[in-house]
Amino acid sequence: MEYKPSAKGGMLDPFTWYDTTDFNVTYTDVLVGGLPIMGLNTAYDDTTKANDRVPALNEKWAYGTLPIRGVNIGGWLSIEPFITPSLFNTYQANMDIVDEYTLCQHLGASEAAQTLEKHYATFVTEQTFADVQAAGLDHVRIPFSYWAVTTYPGDPYVPKISWRYLLRGIEWARKHGLRVNLDLHAVPGSQNGWNHSGRQGTIGWLNGTDGALNGQRSLDIHNQLSTFFAQDRYKNVVTIYGLVNEPRMTLLPVADVLTWTTNAIQIVRKNGIQQTIAFGDGFLGLPNWLGKLQGIQGLVMDAHQYVIFNVDQIAFTHQNKISFACSGWTAQMIQSSNPATGFGPTLCGEWSQADTDCAQYLNNVNVGARWTGTMNTNDPKTQVLSPTCPKNAGVCECDDANADPSKYSALYKQWLQMFAEAQMASFEKGW
Repeated sequence: MEYKPSAKGGMLDPFTWYDTTDFNVTYTDVLVGGLPIMGLNTAYDDTTKANDRVPALNEKWAYGTLPIRGVNIGGWLSIEPFITPSLFNTYQANMDIVDEYTLCQHLGASEAAQTLEKHYATFVTEQTFADVQAAGLDHVRIPFSYWAVTTYPGDPYVPKISWRYLLRGIEWARKHGLRVNLDLHAVPGSQNGWNHSGRQGTIGWLNGTDGALNGQRSLDIHNQLSTFFAQDRYKNVVTIYGLVNEPRMTLLPVADVLTWTTNAIQIVRKNGIQQTIAFGDGFLGLPNWLGKLQGIQGLVMDAHQYVIFNVDQIAFTHQNKISFACSGWTAQMIQSSNPATGFGPTLCGEWSQADTDCAQYLNNVNVGARWTGTMNTNDPKTQVLSPTCPKNAGVCECDDANADPSKYSALYKQWLQMFAEAQMASFEKGW
């Protein structure tokens, strides 16, 4: 292997990488959109297919007719404490290490890079993608954060290391015939103030002192990303290009988000992205998208549906949760998918079988649960200090929900399957 002396010890030096499995480590400094190709200038095969019910990658997928059956590769390249609590549960509560920002800040640049690269290399492997294919699925949504591309002054995030793992993940998806929904999960300033945006707390994207600056930074990032993923290599495997995960439009100026979205679409299309572009519903409520972003081809609205983050819905009985999925969500998807009554093309990019919010750190690190009335956010607007489990449930406790799944009762397992089937039937009324 030969490489320039100036590259030694840098991002392109494979001797500095935690893991080189399935990477082409022949040195190349080729950049596309200012982003390194990481040795991915070799032949690739798009004749693979996930299973016999779907087309091969080099054949067209009939979105809107053929249903998407996929899964998120969450908690991998964008850290979410409830998915990887082991990264957070060794710290005392008074240290206030609650998200990727504070974790990297505490660890410092060198240790943060070592810790997170080990996570990137081990939390998801090729076997993950093989298992997705074996389960009969055909798409993966891969969340990643803006620091895969760049960082800005004051950022403690680990820069650029996750980029090569994203590219390797896409190659593994290709190998197993899986199409990729590319999801920019965190943008500069935070688009929602939630921990999975990188930094919990204030929304600094299109809001506050640096809101406009961070909006422009995120457009600059899309300029780079779309230039890169417009390459022929990615046109068949990255089939959905996401603009930003869960912009919190209930708190952001709606007009500003729509303007940003329009500008982002123009940049992405100008750079050659022909794939479907996904944008988030922003929690405005699906009917409120009627008439918005019309006349732009190749868009799909991404809605995320859960019963566990709503104090009314989490209190539904098991029977009522299934009824809500079968009636409420079905009606919403039908209404949203028709441009005469909603936006038009709609997919559900996140959903869950969970019937409680008991999972550790689900509501933020060291914050309790709505289910048990221990959601102690110290904010009267968001805290829930009275139990919200169904009235006939007896004691509201989390032990059963957090038990090893092998100890679930046959009745509970049956309900989980029914709830999953009800949601899938509902969401397939969209894409």
